[in-house]
Amino acid sequence: MSTNSFLVEVSQASGEKPQACYQCQKCSAGCPVAYAMDILPNQVLRHIQYDHREKVLGSKTIWICASCYACSVRCPNNIDIAKIMDTLREIAIRSSIKPGEKEVPLFHSVFLDTIKSKGRIHELSLILQFKTKTKDFFKDAALGWKMYRKGKIKLLPSKFGGGKEIKEIFSSFDKGKSQ
Repeated sequence: MSTNSFLVEVSQASGEKPQACYQCQKCSAGCPVAYAMDILPNQVLRHIQYDHREKVLGSKTIWICASCYACSVRCPNNIDIAKIMDTLREIAIRSSIKPGEKEVPLFHSVFLDTIKSKGRIHELSLILQFKTKTKDFFKDAALGWKMYRKGKIKLLPSKFGGGKEIKEIFSSFDKGKSQ
């Protein structure tokens, strides 16, 4: 009998026990974005249990998950499913498996890079960086202009004094990944 290496990898990386899921489906029933997923949250856990690494890491679901924690709160076995989804995104980024959603992982990366470099989100910088990478400059231009006119997007980032703490967070995270 072979060991399920994907189950072990997810369990160790997340600190959670996906094997404790007995498929009650409460997580999926309460998920506000389940309608857009290709694999429901309970099915993700089942695929982890069955060692379907490529299916899970290549799914749209792990990128569509809004990390709202509705699934985690509803789980009768106290499995933090949102934490597992976050772990799956990190594993997917490190893997060579093509993601089911191409722009969401890119946005995820740009979002983190923006926080890492600026200490917080500056929407205009984030949008410009993302649009430069997707080469889709005009897709949301009308919406962006409307948001700017209503004061929702600022030309310059606001002052922020927590840069040192943000750098420490990213530094400790990077150290943890290398161990």
